[in-house]
Amino acid sequence: MNLDPEYQLAALQARAGRARHARGTGYRSWGYRALGVLLVVLRDVAFGQLTLRAMSLVYTTLLSLVPLLALSFSVLKAFGVHNQIEPALARFLAPLGERGDAVTDQIIQFIGNMNVGVLGSLGLALLLYTAISLVQKIEVSFNYIWHVPEPRSFGTRFSSYLSVLLVGPLLVFSALGLTAAATSIGVVQGLLAIEPLGWLAAEAGKLVPYALIIGLFAFIYIFIPNTRVRWGPAIGGALVGGIAWQTAGWGFASFVATSSQYTAIYSGFAIVILFMIWIYVSWLIVLIGASVSFYLQHGEYIMVKAGEPALSGRMRERLALLVMQRIAQQHAAGGAPLSLEDLTSDLAMPSYAIRQLLDLMTAKGLLVPTRATPCTWVPLRDLSGISAWQVIEAVRAEGEHQSFAPEALVLPEALERLVSEQERAAEEVLRTATLRSLVDQEAPAIVPAAARAEAAQSATGTDGAGSSDDPDGLVGVDGLNDPDAPDAPAAAVVDPAAADDPVLPEPAVRNAPVL
Repeated sequence: MNLDPEYQLAALQARAGRARHARGTGYRSWGYRALGVLLVVLRDVAFGQLTLRAMSLVYTTLLSLVPLLALSFSVLKAFGVHNQIEPALARFLAPLGERGDAVTDQIIQFIGNMNVGVLGSLGLALLLYTAISLVQKIEVSFNYIWHVPEPRSFGTRFSSYLSVLLVGPLLVFSALGLTAAATSIGVVQGLLAIEPLGWLAAEAGKLVPYALIIGLFAFIYIFIPNTRVRWGPAIGGALVGGIAWQTAGWGFASFVATSSQYTAIYSGFAIVILFMIWIYVSWLIVLIGASVSFYLQHGEYIMVKAGEPALSGRMRERLALLVMQRIAQQHAAGGAPLSLEDLTSDLAMPSYAIRQLLDLMTAKGLLVPTRATPCTWVPLRDLSGISAWQVIEAVRAEGEHQSFAPEALVLPEALERLVSEQERAAEEVLRTATLRSLVDQEAPAIVPAAARAEAAQSATGTDGAGSSDDPDGLVGVDGLNDPDAPDAPAAAVVDPAAADDPVLPEPAVRNAPVL
């Protein structure tokens, strides 16, 4: 029996996955999915990089905390709410007990000693860079969790981060100030004096810290990753992270109260050790909540093995054909080009594997990305000029120019003849199948996420959308689901952002089938 913890955790994951698929749909299936998310998060914490990235963020926080607070202090001072920084910092360090008050006083003293006029232009630039670097490191960690290979551009990062650092604290403290001012109004106080309104308000006030933390977590889970995060998964991760953070605060406060041995060992340096431990615990909880959000949105990554999925050669070929067929199908129907999110949602396959194939087909001259946001893909050639053999050959030959080519491996005559006959037979069959023929034989094109959202928004209009006969509000939307309407307009044309791309949409083909 293998007693390795990682092996045992993987075996438990496999059993939970088989049970979830066997149960199909229903509350038991959701229970097994929640168990699967719990197990993969435990795996990532125990054997992944979450702990290492939390340690990295501790180091960056120590360097950036004072410049970040100084930047926020200068903005808040202009609006007269700078006195709110110290109470907020004290609440964050409350688990440290009396030591937290000492750390708060020291940090506020550092901020008060910082004189922008003395720093000069170079010092001010370094101050801004140090403050922004913290958010940049957070984005790198979140992108790792969300399997996003590329960060935002420098210009986007600089403008977005600076906006959050300057405007974010002002909005938060202004909202808190308005809430406090509202509760001091005589009418409100009179209502609170009436029972049970007063009791309900007092009980609801106990939930305010949770609500604030959960709201903050949900905001950073949506804003920080360089990908689109849906509200549902973000709130799910924020609930886990917010409740865990508040609970960890109580537990850490109890730990600090009984940690007199730290003072005996480290003397005055003990407060720094405890401060760093609390920052580490806080960042680890934030990253765990981000992982929960990711797995809730991308259930296809709940796998026994960590990391990116390693598809077999056969799976890559099948997936490449299916991706090309779906893109060609949407293009032939005159529909809006498909994005990575559309393909991931429709095919229920890991986004990383689909993105690799999209990049490969782009490099081989079969697809071209548009300038839309998010990026979408359309065929670079006429559909009749792209054969299934070209797609398969592109997948099979990937990476050969960087390593050994097939010609470098000399086979015996019998094997060479066998391989040549096999490739020739496959080529004869696949060359006759073009994307045009595949599209003409399949069912109607899928509706992209953007079109579905637009249809949902117009469901309450006066054009009959959203009626009892059309619960999804899609009848009459670009003729996608109305094959009996001969005069219905073609589906939405290619995004205007792609107007400069070399591919123009082909005439709409009604009743184009779906795989």
